[in-house]
Amino acid sequence: MSRRKRRWYTSLEKAEMWDRWQRGESLNAIARAFETSHSAITKNFARFGGFRPPERQRSRLALTLSQREEISRGIVGGLSLRTIARQLDRAPSTISREIKRNGGLKRYRANHADEAAWDRAQRPKPCKLAGNLQLQRIIASKLQCHWSPDQIAGWLKKSYAGNEKLQVSHETIYRSLFIQARGVLKRELLQHLRTRRVMRYPQKTSLKGQGKGQIADAVSIRERPASVEDRAVPGHWEGDLICGSNNSFIATLVERQTRYVMLAKVPGKETESVINALIKQAKKLPNELYQSLTWDRGKEMADHQRFTLDTDIQVYFCDPKSPWQRGSNENTNRLLRQYLPQGTNLSLHSQAKLNAIARQLNERPRKTLGYETPAERFNVCVASIG
Repeated sequence: MSRRKRRWYTSLEKAEMWDRWQRGESLNAIARAFETSHSAITKNFARFGGFRPPERQRSRLALTLSQREEISRGIVGGLSLRTIARQLDRAPSTISREIKRNGGLKRYRANHADEAAWDRAQRPKPCKLAGNLQLQRIIASKLQCHWSPDQIAGWLKKSYAGNEKLQVSHETIYRSLFIQARGVLKRELLQHLRTRRVMRYPQKTSLKGQGKGQIADAVSIRERPASVEDRAVPGHWEGDLICGSNNSFIATLVERQTRYVMLAKVPGKETESVINALIKQAKKLPNELYQSLTWDRGKEMADHQRFTLDTDIQVYFCDPKSPWQRGSNENTNRLLRQYLPQGTNLSLHSQAKLNAIARQLNERPRKTLGYETPAERFNVCVASIG
């Protein structure tokens, strides 16, 4: 059985691969374009952790290919090393070292010498985490608490404002996780990332939409006061249901100003169950901190008027197919999938477990809050009405 001959790609082909990857093309599509296998393309990207390597540039002091060809012609012509050096305006020692390290006078070839020099010049800049064990330990402990690299980087910048040795960018953390050749963060820490991926994938825009039922007497989000829209005052929430297997659901609630999260266990998607759960959750908070709720057009909120009568909380509804109008809740639902993966049975989680998940999420610093935590911001609001 003959083995498939390994294919070597030119620099232009590699550049096109990365261009396609960054445009969001799938690995299968790129493999078809280059008439190769999915695994071969995957290995090419995984080697760099999904990060496009910077374009290499030669030092202005290094010998060029044309100068090496002059050296080769000079050797064939029987010229002395000093003569060749004088023609190239180089030191004789430079020409001598060039020839010795590339086979000597009898075996020197310009092309081979140029390729070898290019390979020897690959000296990657040391990673900032390398050798900094204290910073490695801090990052590892925060990753184990399910903090994202962006949250860790922002928290470090805030907590160690006067110590640059304990600050690092989120990109450096991602690269250290995805590119294991750096040897600074253990591969096992990848399981604590929200996506649990092993390399960087380009962002893709989803065009999927969900048709929602009609809600009687729905108050449009367009009638919501401006103070709610600009997050000027606390107490205005966004809500949604996330679903799991076996028709299991959890209600998610996010306060717009502080991004504080609450989770409510619901026995089913029917409107009576959802409204009962939301009423119970609302009564845990002071009236000043729960004044409105924005939801999508899901039929689970068909009985929204009963919720308003029992709690005195006004419900506003997004436009059809416009989940971005409650963006804080959409973003939070994505974060929650780290704890509540899609396809799992959500009914197995008790309310106490959901409270623990919400607490952990509320104690993670958020970029939009200047790397303060939602819990810190929400506690200030509670204290202000006390």
